[in-house]
Amino acid sequence: MPLDLLKAQDWHKLLHVGSGVGIEIAASNLEVAAARVRPNGVRVLGRLTIADFASRPAAEWGADYARFLAGLGLSHVSATVLLPRREVIVRHLSLPGVKGKDVEGAIRFQLDSLHPYGDEEVAWGWSPLSYGAVLVGIARRSTVQHYLELFLAAGIKAVNFTFSAAAVHSAVRLNGAGLQGGFVALGLSASGGVEVYGESQARPVFHAEFQLPAERAASLGLAELRLAPETAPLKLEDVLPKPAVNPVENDLARNPRPYATALAGACPWVAPAANLLPPDQRQASSRAVFIPTAALATILLLVAGAILLYNSYSDRKYLASIEAQIAQVAPLAKRADDLDREILLTRQHAQMLDQFRNQTRQDLDALNELTRLIEPPAWINSTTLSRDSVVISGEAPQAAPLVRILDSSPLFMNSTPQSQGRAQNGMESFQIRATRRYPAQ
Repeated sequence: MPLDLLKAQDWHKLLHVGSGVGIEIAASNLEVAAARVRPNGVRVLGRLTIADFASRPAAEWGADYARFLAGLGLSHVSATVLLPRREVIVRHLSLPGVKGKDVEGAIRFQLDSLHPYGDEEVAWGWSPLSYGAVLVGIARRSTVQHYLELFLAAGIKAVNFTFSAAAVHSAVRLNGAGLQGGFVALGLSASGGVEVYGESQARPVFHAEFQLPAERAASLGLAELRLAPETAPLKLEDVLPKPAVNPVENDLARNPRPYATALAGACPWVAPAANLLPPDQRQASSRAVFIPTAALATILLLVAGAILLYNSYSDRKYLASIEAQIAQVAPLAKRADDLDREILLTRQHAQMLDQFRNQTRQDLDALNELTRLIEPPAWINSTTLSRDSVVISGEAPQAAPLVRILDSSPLFMNSTPQSQGRAQNGMESFQIRATRRYPAQ
């Protein structure tokens, strides 16, 4: 397929390669989902509920988790953990004009004003949003450390501790640029209320939980997002990438959050989710498992490079063909230009000959007109004709009226007496200059 026929979204999908495990820490259970992401779609590999994890030995439910991953061939994958909503403070910051490398420093500068924990140590992370904004999550460091130690005791490797808004925002990005024009989506919260998630130009991310009827919660979300009141709310599971394969136990209508968390962990390079886990405590997956992914990515890059090279070669070949055709017709075009110039010169010569041929007739017409105008007993003894004027000399009983008589002719105008005197025979001598005019042919 030519490069210009490939949409930007198609190229974006080439980056959708990875596997992720999402763990939601609910009130008393752990909800686990595993997913594999490929350019051709998403497959949910499995879903597991670990009941009463807080009251059971960590080694016991950790073994259940390990068997679950082993059965899916994902023992090497580190988990992305969704912290309880009540444990995380979420803030939106607008940082227009701040360069990417300076964002973290800008957040750190105002961090103390973003949470109510006073002098307590906090763990925090951020996700980039559109329109120069960022999404910041802040939790007590002791809370994060408690859950980290719990997972370590269970033998669970974790690479990211995040929160619901960041996970859903990251997962939605796997649809491309998200839903254009803004939206609001409703789901069932962990506490049984209404979970509202939305995006708009006025507010890149809005996420809240309401103990209200769904219609009222939707209207509050639309107001926060500055969207039209008549905007129809969507279902939260509908704004996430639709899985091509989804086991029945992974009921997205009931709880899509573990699925969204797994997607966020599968492709963090597409849209990273905020990570509250300190960098030195993140347990990344083994690099060896990325060999197939790297090989596939290399193949895709080679294919993309081949398409680019082929298009460049095709363009050069087509340009050379056009230039060869231009070289073939260039002599004919030059000959046509030469013929046009010769025709123009011939036309100019013909017009010049016509003008010369008309001069004699025009001079005879002027002499005939003078003969008609100067009637006896007046007479002319000298006539001088040029292209633009005539000068006549002679005698007449009265010379003054001759100026008016000449100007009344269609062949003369602007007649002016040059000299006037009295002749010996009672006549008046005259010399008159008049401008010639040529009636339109």
